[in-house]
Amino acid sequence: MSLQILVTVLVALAYVVGLCGIVLPVLPGTITIIIATLIWAIVTGSWTSWVAFAIIAVLGIAGMTTSYVLTGRRLQRHEVPTWPILVGIASGIVGIFVIPFLGLPIGFLIGLYVSEALRLKDWKRGLTSAWVAIKALGIGIAIEFTLAMLSTITFAIAVVVHFMNA
Repeated sequence: MSLQILVTVLVALAYVVGLCGIVLPVLPGTITIIIATLIWAIVTGSWTSWVAFAIIAVLGIAGMTTSYVLTGRRLQRHEVPTWPILVGIASGIVGIFVIPFLGLPIGFLIGLYVSEALRLKDWKRGLTSAWVAIKALGIGIAIEFTLAMLSTITFAIAVVVHFMNA
C-alpha cells in the first residue's frame, strides 16, 4: 500500500473525528481537520492538495471564528457580563470529569444559569440567559459544522483529482 493512500485514509478518519468533535466538545474539532489536511498536503505534495489545504484552512478559520464571535456577541446583546460566562466555562471543565462526553456543555449551561440567577436575583431571568446561551451555542455549532462539511467535500474532491492525476 502506498504511503499516500495510507495517509489519505488516516486523514479521512481524522475528518470523522473532527466532525464529531464539533458536535461533541470532548474531541478536537475543526483544528483536527485543518492539521490533518496540512499533513495530507505535505505527504502528497501536489498542487491539488495545497489548494485544498488553503480552502479548508480558510473555511475552518471562518467556522471557528464565527462560532466564537457569534456566541459572544449574542451573549453581550442580552447583557450577560463576562464573569457568568467564566463561571460557566469553569463549570463546563468540571462537568467534563463528572459527566463524560456531555459534561462540558451541561456544566457550562448549569454554571451560567446559576451565576446569572444569583446575579439577577431572579431564577426565571437566569433561565432566560441560559436559554440565550443555548441558542447562541447551537447556532455557532451549526455554522461551524456546515463549514466543516464544506471542508470535507473539498477534501473529497481534492482526493479524487489528486489520484486521477497521479
